[in-house]
Amino acid sequence: MLKTIILGSCVSVQGILEQILPDGRMIVRVGKRVYTGLPV
Repeated sequence: MLKTIILGSCVSVQGILEQILPDGRMIVRVGKRVYTGLPV
């Protein structure tokens, strides 16, 4: 499932959902890279 997260004040990333952390952040995968941030 594709999800969009926010990494900073103006950077967002869309990728495949890997995991939802207990604090509400999401981990998404884009190719071989993994990003963690807040859902949009």
